[in-house]
Amino acid sequence: MSEVDTSALQYVFPAELLRYFSIVESGIKTDKPTGEDYLEVVFEEKNELPQGYSRDDYESKGFFTKRIQDFPLRGRPVFLELRRRRWRHKVTGEQITRDFTFLAEGTTFTAELADFLKQRGR
Repeated sequence: MSEVDTSALQYVFPAELLRYFSIVESGIKTDKPTGEDYLEVVFEEKNELPQGYSRDDYESKGFFTKRIQDFPLRGRPVFLELRRRRWRHKVTGEQITRDFTFLAEGTTFTAELADFLKQRGR
């Protein structure tokens, strides 16, 4: 996979992704069991603390990953890998993460895709 110029992607992916994440990788992959090609785009959360927290008190302590399925492009499945950041309080050890309400609760789709599929009766 290779690094991507994100200038045109503002029209492809939800604005919330591009507000909080940077695209670090993308490319066509092949599912080994089925042989089917799919597009995978890897997003990494920017190192910006959620509002109301101080950089003096918290430090970035790595990532955890969430994989979601998005709208197909040109008949090809699209998967987004979100590398979400976690921050740790320097004294208490409390960990915080940003709340992403644009992900549809209980699904592996973005809320936008889930709403579209509901309207189509799927």
